[in-house]
Amino acid sequence: MYERLARPVLFRLGHGDAEAAHEITLRWLARTGKSPAALRALAAVSRAGAGRPRTVFGVRFPNPVGLAAGMDKDGRALAAWPALGFGFIEVGTVTAHAQPGNDRPRLFRLPDSGAIINRMGFNNAGAAALAARLDAIGSLPVPLGISLGKSKVAPLADAVDDYVASLRALRGHGDYLAVNVSSPNTPGLRTLQDAAHLRDLLAALQGELAGAKPLLVKVAPDLTDEALGELLAVCVEHGVAGVIATNTTLARTGLAAGDIDLAMQTGGLSGRPLAERARAVVAFVTQETGGALPVIGVGGVTTADDAQRLVDAGASLVQVYTGLIFSGPGLVYEINRQLARRPNVGVGAPVP
Repeated sequence: MYERLARPVLFRLGHGDAEAAHEITLRWLARTGKSPAALRALAAVSRAGAGRPRTVFGVRFPNPVGLAAGMDKDGRALAAWPALGFGFIEVGTVTAHAQPGNDRPRLFRLPDSGAIINRMGFNNAGAAALAARLDAIGSLPVPLGISLGKSKVAPLADAVDDYVASLRALRGHGDYLAVNVSSPNTPGLRTLQDAAHLRDLLAALQGELAGAKPLLVKVAPDLTDEALGELLAVCVEHGVAGVIATNTTLARTGLAAGDIDLAMQTGGLSGRPLAERARAVVAFVTQETGGALPVIGVGGVTTADDAQRLVDAGASLVQVYTGLIFSGPGLVYEINRQLARRPNVGVGAPVP
């Protein structure tokens, strides 16, 4: 029903402007979240509650399917996502300073490829605004992750202080914190994945956290095995709780012929063309660390089988974003139903 009825209407919203459609959807979900009756109806339609619990890096997840960062940066629709069946939500990426992001247009759908290109540039209201919203909302029925990024106005030399400022504003919130050093849309950000830069950043963040919350690192799919191996060694050295694999890619392979013109847009590519590389990175992280670092697998999850392959590669949890846009909320239920059939695959042990 979503693909036949809802998606065509949604894709026409804002005269086909993908970001306008995104904004309209968020506003609708935010309004829905204010009505208990609407939430109950949404949960019934979405068959929320499917899936089996898991405990990963000390956090209990009611099911292993999460909403990836980027969909709800400022946490505007937090009450609605669990009603759609998600077992956890990751907000952000949030920065210490509020920022508008890059110039529009900056979000492009590639429908024949089941993909999206974005160059949003961490548009968000800032860490203090998110902290105030989370204070007002209170506890959620599912775990919350918070993705931290670097403010564009902060030079790379001040990146550590900038991340620490966000952490200080938000460390009282969320069940885990994720360090985003892998977005391709903030100039120079990916250099923070280099071992020397990452070592200083993680040391500062872990010093601030003092073990109070799990800290994860989100990695790019474009790293070589050698660079990724060095990054993982730094993560283990500094007690990182897990890895999120992967962010969007700068590659443009696997696109359908009808999307070639749009493929020339700058930004990170997500969706179906990323699926194979995301699986490879998840498998590499699992093998390289011997399973010591739990992995949240994200990238190219447009079907339940895609999610299963990430779990088979070693992921303990999975996240969706682009697949939700193309396949609708029924995808969350289908993934949970399929993963419940093989609950012991992956690093995170299921909870009875």
